[in-house]
Amino acid sequence: MPPVRDHIPVVVQGSGRRARRAGLVGVLWAAAELTVTVGVVVLLLVVHQVWWTNRQAAAAAQDRVQALERAWGQDPAPGAPGAPGAPGPSGAPDLPEPAVTVPVAGPEPVPAETAGLGAGPSRSARPAVAQRDRAYAVLRIPRLGLVVPVAQGIDKRAVLDKGYVGQYPGTAGPGERGNLALAGHRNTHGEPFRYINRLRAGDELIVEVRGRRFTYVVGRTLGETTERDTGVIAPVPRSVVKPDQGYAEPGAYITLTTCTPEYSSKYRLVVWGTLKPS
Repeated sequence: MPPVRDHIPVVVQGSGRRARRAGLVGVLWAAAELTVTVGVVVLLLVVHQVWWTNRQAAAAAQDRVQALERAWGQDPAPGAPGAPGAPGPSGAPDLPEPAVTVPVAGPEPVPAETAGLGAGPSRSARPAVAQRDRAYAVLRIPRLGLVVPVAQGIDKRAVLDKGYVGQYPGTAGPGERGNLALAGHRNTHGEPFRYINRLRAGDELIVEVRGRRFTYVVGRTLGETTERDTGVIAPVPRSVVKPDQGYAEPGAYITLTTCTPEYSSKYRLVVWGTLKPS
């Protein structure tokens, strides 16, 4: 009878190590997949914010410009009966109404482009009108090839994110004595003011309201100021941060404001112009 031999298990060296390594590889692979997925999602969000919102807002803004122009084409021409400046019953010209009335309303959200600049002068003396976010004018900047609607108010969602330019409440209407102060996005949502840093003295800023055209001429620019520099939109615009920048005499002014540098809301870029005599 052969001798009985004890069964001795065979231990395979390194099998546990390979299992641990396989587990680690699996974890790293899952982490890599998650990272790629998150990266793709972030990229899509950036594309949506930077590219798609621009297309949507710019297209909607141009539609609004065309709608305004169609509506104005149905209005009486200047000098026709019932038009501003047409002779009244006595034969004397009626005094033209202000180009726009800025609404009296409660406070509204302040976007980055306008944060800190305030709502302008007191609005208590100005009559109220409905729908402050409705576009009422068209701004044309020939040097930039820009044509954009202007709305009353600076609410981000209701005005600026539509690709519109917004008028600071309480500031002067087009053609009026004082300061027509406007704000617009520099990046995303149509970015109408992206290239206003390229404007130079002598460039024209044209504001149209119901067939009436008011031409302003760029006079000065302020490349950078703080968000709290309320002087730049005052009736006589003059920086309170850089007192040597701005104007000292009353007149009919226009002010364009936006964020700077690009893709940042740290500072404000300002362009000023004066009304060109008709």
